[in-house]
Amino acid sequence: MSDVNVLPELKQLIGAMLFVSKQPLTLGAMRRALQQVAEKEGGAARDFAKATESDLAAALEALKLEMESRNLGFHVAEVAHGFKLENDVNCGPWLRQLLEKGRTAHLSRPALETLAIIAYRQPATRAEIEAVRGVAVDSLIHNLLELQLIKVVGRSELPGKPWQYGTTQAFLEHFGLRAIDDLPGVEELRRMEAEQIKRRETAPVEAAVADDTPAGIETEAAPAAEAVAVSGKSVDEDVEPAQEPGAADAADDEVVKEDEAELEGASAEAEEAVLDKSAAVVDADDDDEDDDDDDDDDDDEDEEDAEDVKKRGKS
Repeated sequence: MSDVNVLPELKQLIGAMLFVSKQPLTLGAMRRALQQVAEKEGGAARDFAKATESDLAAALEALKLEMESRNLGFHVAEVAHGFKLENDVNCGPWLRQLLEKGRTAHLSRPALETLAIIAYRQPATRAEIEAVRGVAVDSLIHNLLELQLIKVVGRSELPGKPWQYGTTQAFLEHFGLRAIDDLPGVEELRRMEAEQIKRRETAPVEAAVADDTPAGIETEAAPAAEAVAVSGKSVDEDVEPAQEPGAADAADDEVVKEDEAELEGASAEAEEAVLDKSAAVVDADDDDEDDDDDDDDDDDEDEEDAEDVKKRGKS
């Protein structure tokens, strides 16, 4: 490397690396290339070796903005955990005509379905894929392996230890994805799967409560079931079984009868107290009447004596 040569800017170096690379480049790979050239060439190239991944990311962002502003027909895309140059989507028909001469090269519908199952359920065994599709997938898996869109990622713990399949980096590049989490609907599928697991966990508790609850009786079974699921206690400990329709009326009648019995007992006691008071008053009145009768008797005797005296005087 001659000292008289004008050194390129960092974003120029990054653009050139992306242009010649057939695979997506990571910031770490770019930095290693800069350091290796500095060790080999020395001189001014050592300045690029000091660049950090933050410096590379800033230069890459500047390159992206400049390319977008100039409408060059291609841009920097983040794909498969790295960066690469891609053509603009609106230029696709002319590029297909130039490179493929009008021929269509795409995956068949069965192959796409098999690939989608593997992508969303990975790692997935052949039996699991066939259980979803309902048909044999041996030839489809073989073709996808040849296209390097899937790979063997391990063995299952199931009997026979079948192979497990997952997607490759070529899969991410083919569909323009940064990571497998960028697949459409992944978050929705995970939310639905979590809800299904939650329903499976609470189903036995709800079934137990439903067995004890007759139709037509409104109960708080759902909140009780949720409380049981959280506390881990049995249904019998937290949820009282619902009564039959006639049992509720009978219980109400028993309560009413008990209340009436208590009222009757209280009334009887009150009546006895009133009678006792009345008896005491009556006794006092009787004593007064006896005294009055004695006085009346004395008065009658005096009157009789007076009449006798008058009779004697007349005679």
